[in-house]
Amino acid sequence: MTRKLNHVGIAVRSLEAGIPFYRDTLGMVLEGTEEVVEQKVKVAFLQIGESRIELLEPTSPDSPVAKFLDKNGEGVHHLAYEVDDLEAALAALKKEGVRLIDEAPRRGAHHTLIAFLHPKASGGVLTELCQRSVV
Repeated sequence: MTRKLNHVGIAVRSLEAGIPFYRDTLGMVLEGTEEVVEQKVKVAFLQIGESRIELLEPTSPDSPVAKFLDKNGEGVHHLAYEVDDLEAALAALKKEGVRLIDEAPRRGAHHTLIAFLHPKASGGVLTELCQRSVV
């Protein structure tokens, strides 16, 4: 079902403050930033090998990332795994009784389709499945 680790999502209070550590100190390549209005976040993707780091900055105090930051502070927010067919993956997981946050794919950053599994289904880790989509 999963192909590879696509990215590690890290919640930050500020992209401007967070990007220099990953880009300048660790030498990752900044792919770009964008706002995902539906999820109330601004994101930055930084490439490292075949995987990426996704920095997430909330754009609203009621966004899930803002709530995460209030509760936990900055740090690892989620792990994202790439799949070939997100709808099929969600159907298979639902059939197996896996608790889902998203039962259908939704738009994510960088022209992807995404869906989240509930942390209680994966040992307390918020898990995202993502599929590269055609623009």
